[in-house]
Amino acid sequence: MKAIPFLLSALLCTATAAQTAYPTRPVRFIVPSAAGGGTDIIARAISLKLSESLGQQFVVENRPGAGQMIGIELAARSPADGYTILMAASTLAINPIMYKQVPYDPIRDFAPITQAATLPNVLVVNPSLPVKSLAELIAYAKAHPGRLNFASAGIGTSPQMSIELLKSMAGIDMVHIPYKGTAPGVVDLLAGQVLVMAPNVLTALPHIKSGKLRPLAVTSVRRSVALPEIPTVAEAGLPGYDSTQWYGVLAPAGTPREIVVRLHDGIVHALRDAEVGKRLAADGAEAVGSSPEEFAVFIKSESEKWAKVASAAGIKAE
Repeated sequence: MKAIPFLLSALLCTATAAQTAYPTRPVRFIVPSAAGGGTDIIARAISLKLSESLGQQFVVENRPGAGQMIGIELAARSPADGYTILMAASTLAINPIMYKQVPYDPIRDFAPITQAATLPNVLVVNPSLPVKSLAELIAYAKAHPGRLNFASAGIGTSPQMSIELLKSMAGIDMVHIPYKGTAPGVVDLLAGQVLVMAPNVLTALPHIKSGKLRPLAVTSVRRSVALPEIPTVAEAGLPGYDSTQWYGVLAPAGTPREIVVRLHDGIVHALRDAEVGKRLAADGAEAVGSSPEEFAVFIKSESEKWAKVASAAGIKAE
């Protein structure tokens, strides 16, 4: 009779050992954008520490294209065994609002692990535009309805949606000029072909420091550690405004809970590392490290928020 409890105990110990053995081979860490951008930088900073703490290589694999949908779909369709994870950006939740045909569902197709970091955008203007504050920009836009243009990194990207939210809250009209990425938009902004943009702090910082772009406000709730002297949009006159780029790690839906927890703990440990924190801060980013449940709620709230902004702006899915 005593053999049965012993057998059950042995089986439980074996199962526990199998669970804690993860990972036993390299893990593919998909980044759905090109190397060198914010998503890639944060993924690589985390992957190095994960490789150290979990004892297997976490190999960053860049799969850009189609508004990040190629890489995101690849991750969503991968086996739910913990050996493929995704570093996603805000675009994960925005794409289904902007496009009629999106090959994934941001909630149904993923097991959230943690929101890794946030990176504010910064509202900047070409110095030829005679405004030196957000209030002056709003006044100028109201005095010249539909005559101001603004650049973005493409339809549905965070730089566009940051300004769409601004337009909606301030009651102003500006013309959207989408580019195929942040870099070409910034080039035309510097040249004066477009006059307003809200790129991320990492991209804008060198041009702000050189005086080639004039910063008016950052889009996050708190001031940026990289631009502490620049007020937030909320401080500058639009209380309640918040449009922050975010980055988070997800696994395919159905990934075992114990693997999600192990990955979560490893990533949070990496985010708390002083070296990683310093690297993120140098790029204007701030570590988060939320629980899987908190991240799931956050993704849902972001989807609902940007659907309302798109509706207010009259943006229809293409």
